[in-house]
Amino acid sequence: MAELGFVRMGFGPEAVEYTVAWEEQRRVHAARFADEIEDTCLLLEHLPVYTAGRRTAENERPLDGTPVVDVDRGGKITWHGPGQLVGYPIMKLPRPVDVVAHVRRLEDALIRTAAEFGLETTRVEGRSGVWVLGDPVEERPKIGGLSLDFDPRLHDEEFDPRLNGPEYAPSNAGQRREDRKLAAIGIRVAKGVTMHGFAINVNPDNTWFDRIVPCGIRDAGVTSLSYELGREITIAEVLPVIERHLKDVLEQAELRPREIEPAAG
Repeated sequence: MAELGFVRMGFGPEAVEYTVAWEEQRRVHAARFADEIEDTCLLLEHLPVYTAGRRTAENERPLDGTPVVDVDRGGKITWHGPGQLVGYPIMKLPRPVDVVAHVRRLEDALIRTAAEFGLETTRVEGRSGVWVLGDPVEERPKIGGLSLDFDPRLHDEEFDPRLNGPEYAPSNAGQRREDRKLAAIGIRVAKGVTMHGFAINVNPDNTWFDRIVPCGIRDAGVTSLSYELGREITIAEVLPVIERHLKDVLEQAELRPREIEPAAG
């Protein structure tokens, strides 16, 4: 596969407003489609923003009317902001495009990055992204004095954790010893070229996620490298590590078109 280049758009005081980065994605996407540039990954921090993918439900958005940017990626609603490292790999894939394989490669790079800092992460079946697994259900602390057998999130589709106190907040999933997401992935492929990408929580204020139903998941939460490791990790520390693993995984990948099964009949 061709060499992957990186563009560091802005961090900290130079954090990038979401629509500015989105416009730059579109510009780079057009250039990559025209073979004017090689595969390119934009890396940045965003100013605080909620973005909603195409499958976001109305009841997953902020209850207080906080503005949300609707975008053309897959997935549901999430938050971007300070302390979160965002990457937009803009890459040309063979057609027919194998989206799942691309997502798996991004997950691999993120899992390797977390491991280098001493954190074991994994995939969760049916849920994209990179996760820290919680304790077995029977060993988790009781929520609000109730055993998990009576956890309303598991039995009431209308249950809204945002209206039921901090014990259900996504940012407190670590205290509850539940599965918690370290990195989210949401992509789009247009004209055989990828857009959007991943966001890994390094040291953000995770209470931003408590205003929404992150990724539409009500029975798990969010976490960060700093929280899980019990020490402050910075974006500057993670940048060179994640670039190295992205290059290793994405440049060494054997890109193949998605296999098309012959139609029955």
